[in-house]
Parts: sequence; structure tokens; C-alpha cells
Amino acid sequence: MTVDTASFFTRALHAGRDRETASSRATPIYLTAGFEFDDFDHAAHHFGTGDGFGYTRTGNPTVRAVERQLAALESGADAVLVASGQAAVAVALLTVAGAGDHIVSSAHIYEGTRGLLVDNLARLGIETTFIDDIGDPDAWRAAIRPTTRALFAESIANARNDILDITGVAAIGDEHAVPLIVDNTLGTPYLVRPLEHGASIVVHSASKFLAGHGSVLGGVVVDDGRFDADRAGHNAPHLVLPGRGGLPSVAARHGGLARIAYARESVAPRFGASPSPLNAFLIGQGAETLGLRVERQSRNALDVARWLEAHDAVESVDYAGLESHPDHALAQRYLGGGHGAIFTFTLRGGLEAARDVVESVSVFTHMTHIGDVRSLVLHPATTSHAYRTQEERDALGIRPGTLRVSIGIEDVDDLIADLSRALATVWEKVA
Repeated sequence: MTVDTASFFTRALHAGRDRETASSRATPIYLTAGFEFDDFDHAAHHFGTGDGFGYTRTGNPTVRAVERQLAALESGADAVLVASGQAAVAVALLTVAGAGDHIVSSAHIYEGTRGLLVDNLARLGIETTFIDDIGDPDAWRAAIRPTTRALFAESIANARNDILDITGVAAIGDEHAVPLIVDNTLGTPYLVRPLEHGASIVVHSASKFLAGHGSVLGGVVVDDGRFDADRAGHNAPHLVLPGRGGLPSVAARHGGLARIAYARESVAPRFGASPSPLNAFLIGQGAETLGLRVERQSRNALDVARWLEAHDAVESVDYAGLESHPDHALAQRYLGGGHGAIFTFTLRGGLEAARDVVESVSVFTHMTHIGDVRSLVLHPATTSHAYRTQEERDALGIRPGTLRVSIGIEDVDDLIADLSRALATVWEKVA
């Protein structure tokens, strides 16, 4: 019996499934849970070696194409795409650290990442020391212990625009064979590529600038491919010891790609962090125009920041592109093509002034997101940083009158006009 002579129900499932191929210019979307094996031996080979595709949770052609694309943008050796930026951070850290281990992190990080470190990873027996003055190399060096497995920081910190001295911190990690993991979400590979400055791993919330349009969630882990088993093996026994069933170690099988291979084989799929192939496709589409968008967003952001800095209703602006920012020199050193699109500014008039602006703007969108093609505004003290103490918020530059903006690709004159109308009301009250 052939499919053509089978019953209606069988034909509905199996008819018309000849494997036709065509040269699609856009990345095809393989929206399937699993993949057929050619024969018995093909299945055995896949499960024995990991080659090819068997199930989308462990690998998918659409996802793989976007992983290669993002690795190339970051000058990395390979990448693993996951379901969110938070998943990317978790996968990266769990790839290098386990129970009894220690992480040294910048204090100037996304609140979701801080919660992961102090709440979730702590319950797994992974301890974290936070560095307040990330520009002090001695502070990083003094925090490292024999059990330290990673240094973690953001290239451009959310939300005060602190700039990481990537080369300096990476060198301190190298002294102890400890990898530096950099969250480059705000920096983007268009502005800075941390792996070129000595970092070992880069993570992104691909939901932000990489995708660009605020439509999907995703994250990515990019590795430099330079894992040295002889030098760093004592910090990564799970990579250099034989695997289950007598399998050769990850390092023996993958060499310098051992970290990213372990993330792909043993962390991301087992914790269920796999992305949808449709989301992967949209991230890949967005990444194609990343440079065009970020170039314009950075230019717009600098114009808006300069205008705000000169406004009487504004107390201060924290944007690394301004000469007044304490890390402006570092920004000039590391960032090419602009200074990013995210920054904070603090209003005279405190909380009520911030409320007035948020509720008065019409071109800016009030929402919790960044890196969108649209300009966004948020009040950190009552949203993203609501669970910090006032003392902690002060240390991070988050005051009652502080607003965070993510600048989009609108006409900059329209953005300034929108803010001008909103700030006019603020100035009437505080003048």
C-alpha cells in the first residue's frame, strides 16, 4: 500500500510530503518539534555524536543559522541561542559554576540578573560577591577566591551608563584562569565586541537590540573558543573529567570549544531554555539591520541627552556620550559608532516631576523594555529597582526624579518636542 491508496485520515497526515528543496535567500523556518532519520544507523549516529538534528530542543536548522550569525557579529567561535536574555545569563553561569563555587559580579547589573544571583543561584550553593567600584582593579582582584569560577559585568551598565574596562577586568580573570562573562545587551556588537578585548563569554538579551522590534523574546551565549584545559581545567572539572558511560571529556571532544559545547549539550536543553524557531528567525532578521538601527539610535540619544543636560528642569543626565559623564573616556576607548541608546536623567521636582513627564509624553512609550525601534521611558525607582533600598538606589544613581529612556529611530526633533512639552509643566512647578 502507498500513501496515495491509504485512507482519508492517513492521506491527510502523510500525502504531499516529498522532500523538495529550493534555494531560499531568507533563512527558512523549520517549525517542527522533531526531524526524521534516514534509517536506523542515522538515528544511532545522531544520538552517539550529536551530529545533525533530531529534536528541536537540542538543535534546529533555523536556530543554528542564527547562532552562527550572532557568533560572527560578536567575533566569537560559536554561540547557543536560548529562549530569553535571562536564560542566556543562567546558561552561561551554570556552564562554568556549580554547588560550592563562587562568582564575582559588578553591582551595576540588570535587576533580574541580580535576583538570579542572590536568590536562585544562592539556593544551588553558588555564592556571589558584588563589586561597587567596577573601575577599581584591586576590588576585582581582592574578591577572587580559589572557588571563583567567573567574573560577570555589563559592558554598559543599566541604568547609570557605567562603562566596564573590559581589558583590565579580563586580565585580572586571566591571572586566575577565570573567564570574564560580559552582558553586552546595551553595548551591542555594533558598538563593542568584548571578546576582542579579552572577555571569554558574551551574553545578550536578544529581545532587545538584536531583534530590535519588541516582538520576540530570546537570548544568546557567545564563546571565544579559547578554553585551555591545561590551564583552566582545575576550575572546570566537569569539562575535563570523563563523562558518563566512559564518554571522553568535553574538552577531549571539543577542545577550545568545550565551554560552549557543554552549554549546548548539558545546560540549555536540560533546563529547557530552547527558543522557538520562529523567534530565532525574527531575531536573525532583526540582526541584519542592527548596525543601521544602533547607529541612528546612538546619534538620536546623544542629541536628546545634550538637550536634556541644558534644560533647567533637569538636574543631571547619566549618558556616557556626554563629556560630563565620569566614564566618558572609557566610552571613547571602547565604543565605536556611538555611545548606545539607553540612559537616565534626573528631574528637579522628584517623584511628582517624574510622574508628570511619564504621563505627559506621547511619542515616548511608557513600558518596561529597551532596545526597541520606538523610544521608551520608565521610572526605575518604582519599577525595575523597586525592591532595592533607597540607599542602594542612591548608590546606583536611581533617585525619585530619575527616568530611564531607550531612544528609538524616530525623528530626533519629534522626540525633543515631546520631551519639551512634558518638561514645560515640570519647570512651571519647580521654577
